[in-house]
Amino acid sequence: MTSDAPKEKIFKKRLRQRFRPWRLTALIVAALVIVINPFFCYHGLTFVQGWYQSIAIGDWWIVSPLEGLESILTGKEIYLPALIAMLTPLTVAFLLGRVFCSWICPLTLAFEASDRLRGKIGRKSKAANSRRLPRAFLWLTLLGELLLTMILGAPVFVFLSPPGLVGREIMTLVFFGTLAWEGMLLALILVLEVFARRVFCRSFCPLGALLALVGMKRRLRLRLNAAACLSCGRCARTCPMGLQPAKGEGASVYCWNCGDCVDDCPGQALNLRWR
Repeated sequence: MTSDAPKEKIFKKRLRQRFRPWRLTALIVAALVIVINPFFCYHGLTFVQGWYQSIAIGDWWIVSPLEGLESILTGKEIYLPALIAMLTPLTVAFLLGRVFCSWICPLTLAFEASDRLRGKIGRKSKAANSRRLPRAFLWLTLLGELLLTMILGAPVFVFLSPPGLVGREIMTLVFFGTLAWEGMLLALILVLEVFARRVFCRSFCPLGALLALVGMKRRLRLRLNAAACLSCGRCARTCPMGLQPAKGEGASVYCWNCGDCVDDCPGQALNLRWR
């Protein structure tokens, strides 16, 4: 009985949120960039142009690695400026892993809002978090997308990239007062989120798959101190990617370094550390 007392104190102790406030702030700022920027461009202020497929900040041009790869496959030539523009996201993914998905992607902000709404109306996310497809679907999506691009001779993901669609829909609305039909894909992804948590991110995002591959040997990685683990299962319940960090899955290629499990670990057995 007495041996359980220290554990009870730990569980009752208020957890210090180390990563979540910073991550939510980053998501909000990143979303504001593509929400407000069209209005600036409409009035001739073009310091920032584009959205998270291809974005220019002054003379600094950043291109999504998947869109850049598609352009190489369809054009059958390497455009050096685009290749250089891909270096920034590739370097970030190599060092930090799939952090674009967890810290910047505007869809993730919408998913976070969905999680909070689900909590407020009393629906537990446990069932939604437990529904998952085989993890191999993520790699099949990437492979299928690249094969389809080569077969059609057209950059498929350029037109159907959900992060890009958010920016493009806002730009279309501001400049033309209408929405494009591709926006239906965003609606479908948000509906799927109700039934299975982060199902698109876990299984159907080819950009996420490519960034995960690049970050396979990432320098920032989730570390588990097994001696401090209380086996409470909180990390598995909170993980948006459906992983079990207490079993070492946080070090796998599927972890996107969001830090949620670190914030929710009462024993402080998890942490993000540089290799």
